[in-house]
Amino acid sequence: MHQGVSISYFWSKDFLLSKKMLWLFFITNLLGTVYGYEWYWLQMVDTIAEKPLWYVYFVPDSPTASLFFTLSVGYLIIDRSKGNGNGKIYQAIRGFVEAFALITSFKYGIWAVTMIWAGAWQGVPVGWDGWMLTCSHLAMAVEALLFVRWYTYRVPAILIVACWTLWNDFMDYERGVFPRLPEVLVDNYYANIEGFTIGLSITGILLAFICLRLRQKKPI
Repeated sequence: MHQGVSISYFWSKDFLLSKKMLWLFFITNLLGTVYGYEWYWLQMVDTIAEKPLWYVYFVPDSPTASLFFTLSVGYLIIDRSKGNGNGKIYQAIRGFVEAFALITSFKYGIWAVTMIWAGAWQGVPVGWDGWMLTCSHLAMAVEALLFVRWYTYRVPAILIVACWTLWNDFMDYERGVFPRLPEVLVDNYYANIEGFTIGLSITGILLAFICLRLRQKKPI
């Protein structure tokens, strides 16, 4: 970095939308997605064995969020190489992917960190994996906010993702497929966790509307 470059450069368009950075975000999030599905694997297997098969789609919350963020970065890579797709179906699918990436990455990034440290507050050891998950999930929330400036989603995409997100909360806490948590949290704070999760869903949905409004008023 040459002398005179300010720290604001690191969240600028020139830096974040450079090919090297886009590919770095794509690859790291893809690897994180694979790790996330592996982390949920046993719960997914148990869910398939004990509950209706379609319940399994609502089990791996964080890796599904990171998968959609990875796909959203993929669209930005396509923009750099081939330009924007003009088809209505292409734009509709892209908008859904981007709205899903923003809402769920923000939601589960904050949710996971909160659960890790709520458990620590109750005496659950954090360990190296807890620190790793804290850093990676904070990154999920931050990177979605960094890239929302270049998302193309519209209101219909937000509404569809909102329905999925709130239904996912219903499945998690009314049908029992929420991510596995320390017993001390489940036994003593189940209702609080459910309310906090729904609150994060609503916050993420409102955030998507706010970002859309800001983008319409001042395109970047």
